[in-house]
Amino acid sequence: MEAAAASPSVLRRTRHLADRIGDNALRILTGVAALLALLIIAAIIWKVVEGSWPAIRPFGFAFIWHGTWNPVFGHESYGAKNFIIGTIVTSFAAMLIAAPLSIAIGLFLTELAPPGIRAPIASLIEMLAAVPSVVVGLWGILVLGPFMRSEIEPFLHSYFGWIPLFSGDQQQSGVLVAIVVLTMMTIPITSSVCRELFQGVPAELKEGALALGATRWEMVRDVVVYNVRGGVVAGVILGLGRSLGEAIAVTQVIGNWLGPFNVSLFHSGNTLASQIAANYQGAGTNLEVASLVYLALILLVITFVANLVAQRIVHRFEFQRTGGS
Repeated sequence: MEAAAASPSVLRRTRHLADRIGDNALRILTGVAALLALLIIAAIIWKVVEGSWPAIRPFGFAFIWHGTWNPVFGHESYGAKNFIIGTIVTSFAAMLIAAPLSIAIGLFLTELAPPGIRAPIASLIEMLAAVPSVVVGLWGILVLGPFMRSEIEPFLHSYFGWIPLFSGDQQQSGVLVAIVVLTMMTIPITSSVCRELFQGVPAELKEGALALGATRWEMVRDVVVYNVRGGVVAGVILGLGRSLGEAIAVTQVIGNWLGPFNVSLFHSGNTLASQIAANYQGAGTNLEVASLVYLALILLVITFVANLVAQRIVHRFEFQRTGGS
């Protein structure tokens, strides 16, 4: 009874000195880590803005909607419009394919697959994330590109050629090949997040739904997916960030077209990241270097906006689930 009635001040006096030092050290260490992360982000932003300033001054915001990229000395003219369009098209198209596949993989591994094969399949899928980008791009050049040109693109053109997206001549490198490569590179990340979220749903909720007469599909839809939908959105946006910033593999398979972005997915294209990766080392003038860094600044802004939107969506789902409590 005396121990239960002891005041907080008495308990604090009885604590060892090492405990108090540990508490303070933990507080300082975590605070320094958080501050260091903010400083790194601020330093990256400052350096990118500084490097792009020689291009920001002459071009201003018109750089964003100007589509000409002409590095010829004496006729230099730079614009990011075509690269922005290429980045948005390839990344969002890849996520339109990767998101449902990743959710399906996560549900299969947590709800449908036999227990004996869940771990091996999950490990094999996650191993895709460990494959270097340059190796994926090389595979895209040697295997995926020829297969797309000889099999997939003729099929799409035969049945859907009346749609501008699938019109034109089939090519071994182009926007569609880049979309498939980005899909393959984002599925391991997104599916891993989805699988962990689905595994975290309490078994009592699932068993209760089944006991009340729900089918397995209704249980998955109304219990499993519903309870973690905010996290699933965050996982999809995480994959989107991966596809937005991918440079090497996309550079190898997209064709690096500097002209206007073609509506046909069979045509060559370009993205912000691939243009930077392909031309930064060989830039001939300071203005071209600054323009490439300006592209990096735009890509950085797009990535930050995507993450802010993801956080907003997650908070909204969380508010709906808890009622703001």
